[in-house]
Amino acid sequence: MLVSIVIPVFNRPEQVLRAARSVLAQHDRHGPWTTLEVLVVDDGSTDATPSVLDEIRDTRMQVLRHERNQGVSSARNTGLAAAQGEYLALLDSDDWWLPEKLTTHLAYHEAGGWRISQTDEIWIRRGHRVNPRAKHAKPEGWFFEDALKLCLVSPSCVLFDRRFWEEVGSFDPTLPACEDYDLWLRTLIRHPVGFCPERLVHKTGGHPDQLSRKIIGLDLYRIQALVKLLQTQVLSSSQRTATIRELHAKARVYISGCLKHDKPEEAERIKQWLGPLQGSPAW
Repeated sequence: MLVSIVIPVFNRPEQVLRAARSVLAQHDRHGPWTTLEVLVVDDGSTDATPSVLDEIRDTRMQVLRHERNQGVSSARNTGLAAAQGEYLALLDSDDWWLPEKLTTHLAYHEAGGWRISQTDEIWIRRGHRVNPRAKHAKPEGWFFEDALKLCLVSPSCVLFDRRFWEEVGSFDPTLPACEDYDLWLRTLIRHPVGFCPERLVHKTGGHPDQLSRKIIGLDLYRIQALVKLLQTQVLSSSQRTATIRELHAKARVYISGCLKHDKPEEAERIKQWLGPLQGSPAW
């Protein structure tokens, strides 16, 4: 069995070295279950990242390079398109796996017959371990409505099969952020998501180059994802109602923020954009 792990990176030499090594150092406690294929996608790095990656001498790892920065969605898509594995996994360049992650996760995944599943994670913020809030607890199964409110699937924790990926589709490169929110919503109208409750991933945050810290107004991209969901996906009546309700809630927050920060033109643009949608409110 071949498992392909895709690691996108842009200007993170030390972090991607740690991430890649954490995958290459995976322990196999239950026999020869798999072969690893590690695909690091250098998304146009302009620092020492390319030279650091060249230092890793392991035939299981391949570095794919974009000539210019295209964003995390395109980088992941490039890696996944090149992957040869029966199973596919993701790891963000600033996160890393515990040595037993893949063995433990695969055993859970196959025992449950899941098409996609994730593990739990350890949160590291500004170098210190922190406890996630209750609302961030990962559920198992069909949790589409909960996932509308906030992203409940972590890219660095997921494992899925090739047929799943071909069915659900790729990350949306038009979304500079919240691209995972978009993908997991498309997932949850088709498949339940399994949850292995062991904390097998270190997930970092709070650093200056974190995408969620660099991009202002993340709710704009969540709104964009919800509009696309309504326009392109086949939803049940209850799913559509829940999506419209959450779209209204996020749009009100975003519009309020625009008005608070003296951006009435942007507030009006959102009102006009959402106006034609069925069920749109009187703002």
